[in-house]
Amino acid sequence: MVNPENVSQQPFSVCVFCASGPVDEWFLELAGQVGAEIGKRGWQLVSGGGNISMMGAVARAGRAAGARTIGVIPKVLVHLELADVEADELVVTDTLREREQIMDDRSDAFVALPGGLGTLEEIFETWTAGYLGIHEKPVVLLDPRGHYNGLLNWLDELREQRFVSQRALDRLLVRTDVGSALDACAL
Repeated sequence: MVNPENVSQQPFSVCVFCASGPVDEWFLELAGQVGAEIGKRGWQLVSGGGNISMMGAVARAGRAAGARTIGVIPKVLVHLELADVEADELVVTDTLREREQIMDDRSDAFVALPGGLGTLEEIFETWTAGYLGIHEKPVVLLDPRGHYNGLLNWLDELREQRFVSQRALDRLLVRTDVGSALDACAL
């Protein structure tokens, strides 16, 4: 268990995985709510380092609410995603794997918002590492509108077929509102 008040000298850091591509206004607002709540709690935000779409919205809202923001972006995506040059710290890596390792190392908890392939890859890798005991950090899936319903149903089928254990499924904390998702980060 991680107690955000007892983290030594560094603020509690939450890594947010989310879409970097175009999405409708509701998703941008959700990302903004997450960033604002991280800032209100006095936490630090770690993100993928882009300044567009949900990734940009979470970082801007976090900074506006007082969060220190760390963006981690591979060189190849700097121009594609338009790097978040307003980040308090912008880390540019050579590879995606380096990016993910730094994000993992710099975070005390992980929250996945709705997203696509990149978000899925990040949440699966982080969730698997936690299940395997590589880290004890909370892994939270924030899904207020059922974006991941198909995925969760499929995972339940995998459990029924004994490809995935209930213990593994229990390691992914699924929440439907911002407050309870961030509360789960501090468990």
